[in-house]
Amino acid sequence: MRIEGSSALVVGGASGLGAATVNELHARGAIVTIADVNAERGNELASELGVEFVACDVREEAQVQEAVACAAAVTGGLRIAVCCAGTGWAQKLAGSKGPHPLLPFETILQINLIGTFNVLRFAASAMLANEPFDGADGERGVCVNTASIAAYDGQIGQLAYSASKGGVVGMTLPAARDLAQHAIRVCTIAPGLFDTPLLAALPEEARLKLGAGVPYPPRLGDPSEYAQLACHIVENRMLNGEVIRLDGALRMPPR
Repeated sequence: MRIEGSSALVVGGASGLGAATVNELHARGAIVTIADVNAERGNELASELGVEFVACDVREEAQVQEAVACAAAVTGGLRIAVCCAGTGWAQKLAGSKGPHPLLPFETILQINLIGTFNVLRFAASAMLANEPFDGADGERGVCVNTASIAAYDGQIGQLAYSASKGGVVGMTLPAARDLAQHAIRVCTIAPGLFDTPLLAALPEEARLKLGAGVPYPPRLGDPSEYAQLACHIVENRMLNGEVIRLDGALRMPPR
C-alpha cells in the first residue's frame, strides 16, 4: 500500500505508540486522522501537525464509526487503519482479598479486545468501498492491530491484560482470511517493553532495570520503532495475517 497521499486513521493516536505512528505516517505523506479518548492530547498533536482529530472511546460503536467516517471522507477513502488503543490492569486471579473482581477484567477486554474489534470491523467495512490501487495486486486497504508479548508470556497479575491481547492475536489470521477476497490485509504487532505512558509512572531506576532485561538491544523500545514497523507492514504487500513480535528477543519471566 502506498503511504503518500493515502488516508490513515490512528486510533489511540494521542500518545505513546499511536502518537509515534501518527508522526511517522504524517512524515511519509499520509493524510492522518487521530482518534483518541484523550481529547486534550489529541487536539494538541492534531494542531501541531495540521491534521484532524476525533474524540473516540473504542468501546462506543458510534464514536468509532464517526472516526472511521472522518478518515474515509478523504478522496480515495480510508486506506490505512492502525489501532493502538489499550490499557492495562494488574491483579492476581485469587488472593487474600478474594477472587479477581469481574469488572476490571470486563473493562480491559472491552477496551483492548472489543475496542480493537470495533476499529477493525468498521475500518474494513469502509475499505470495501475503495477502488483498488493500480497494480497487479489491486489492494484496497491495510489494518494494523496492537497486541503484546503478554499474549504469549503473561506475567503474574496480567491475567486480564494477557487475555485481551491474546484475543487480538487470535483475531488476526481469521480477519485476514475474511478480507482476502477484498484485497484488504490485516496484521498485528506484539510489542515488548516500550517507553510509553504505561511505564512512565515507574521510577527511572525501575525503567532502566526493565530495559536492561531485554537481550538486545538492552533497553526499552522506542515508540518510533513500532511506528517504523507499522509503516513497513503497510508498504509490504506480502505481510498478511501475521503477528510480529517487536521485543528485542525478550521472553517475559513469570514475575
